[in-house]
Amino acid sequence: MTSNFFRFALLLIAACTLSTVTIAQTTPDAACPAAADMKAAQLYGLWAVRFSKPPAGLPERATMLLERHAEFAESLAGIVSRDLGAAAGSKAIAGHAAKAALAGDLEGGMLLLDESSDNISITGTWNGEMVEGSCGKAFKGSWKDTSSSAPDNAPDVPFMLTRLP
Repeated sequence: MTSNFFRFALLLIAACTLSTVTIAQTTPDAACPAAADMKAAQLYGLWAVRFSKPPAGLPERATMLLERHAEFAESLAGIVSRDLGAAAGSKAIAGHAAKAALAGDLEGGMLLLDESSDNISITGTWNGEMVEGSCGKAFKGSWKDTSSSAPDNAPDVPFMLTRLP
């Protein structure tokens, strides 16, 4: 009798272990939000920015801080910080500051931000999409220089945002 009880107990433990392993393997996918389901609040925090072939004078790397917009709870505000180094104040980047204000939204998985180096005019625009499988920790898109120093046909500059710990 004890032997049958012991076998039943082992079978029950094995079944529970197997179901726990199965649940553990499927939980990360279930916890990862779809891009369209993400909310602006999920983007609050520090981000590393990497540009591909930025305009002359602007660095390839920057840091972005995203926070809740002071007036619109479902919107984003923040700052993008760049080390302009020797290019600071040069004619090539006259329309950009080392720290520029950001404001925008996350709509249907699209990150849409306006950048302003003078808090008056839009000096850059950001359009990005969540990288598939990143669970909202990476966005890829294009930045456009709309400053007074930008050429009329300023190219889109690819960027990658990666959440910092």
